[in-house]
Amino acid sequence: MDKLRRHLSNASDPEQRGIVDELWDSTTLSWESRIKGFVGCFVLGTLLSIVGTCLLWIPGHGLTVFAIFYTVGNLISLASTCFLMGPWKQLKKMFAETRWIATLVMIAMFVLTLMAALWWKNFALAIVFCVLQFMAMTWYSLSYIPYARDAAKGCFSTCIA
Repeated sequence: MDKLRRHLSNASDPEQRGIVDELWDSTTLSWESRIKGFVGCFVLGTLLSIVGTCLLWIPGHGLTVFAIFYTVGNLISLASTCFLMGPWKQLKKMFAETRWIATLVMIAMFVLTLMAALWWKNFALAIVFCVLQFMAMTWYSLSYIPYARDAAKGCFSTCIA
């Protein structure tokens, strides 16, 4: 990947930074612009997910619209963090040792939700995958908060027992 970045930035020396390195490693936006971009994307993603949920009950194509809006909304919300740390750092963090499984499960649930709604047209399965998508995103998000996963496990085991 470093070779590709160096090639695209025309930098033969790894220490020499080009425009591609700037874009992938971080963002050149001001901190205020980063926060605005993060909040804007997060709010847009959340609104799309809520609208999708409301459109679920439309006769005919409600399931399809719901699955698309809900999944795209979650993807936009997830992508909003690229404004804070840049896309390359975001990808590195997503596939870090502590969260790569959660990332893969989350991506799998995105794909399975869309497949259940668009190709299989199975209402119950699409809803199950959406619930699992929500749970996977929650588990992934908790990985950024120290000890949050342990607290969630403790709370869940207390509720079960």
